[in-house]
Amino acid sequence: MDVNVRAFRVVQAAIAEPKESTTVDAKRASARKGGLIGGPSRATSISAERRREIARKASNARWHKGTHKTAK
Repeated sequence: MDVNVRAFRVVQAAIAEPKESTTVDAKRASARKGGLIGGPSRATSISAERRREIARKASNARWHKGTHKTAK
């Protein structure tokens, strides 16, 4: 390849607009749409006691991170 052709391609690549990935954006939008529907639906379907249990487990996981003993 000629040096001038290579230089032209480098300049074109540098000034070109970045291509947007439509499949990634579509998947992200679909996942967000599902999350917006599923989250509130799940919250209404589980009992207050179960929500409290889940919250307690999450809190313990945050506060006791790295302090649990592993069985050997």
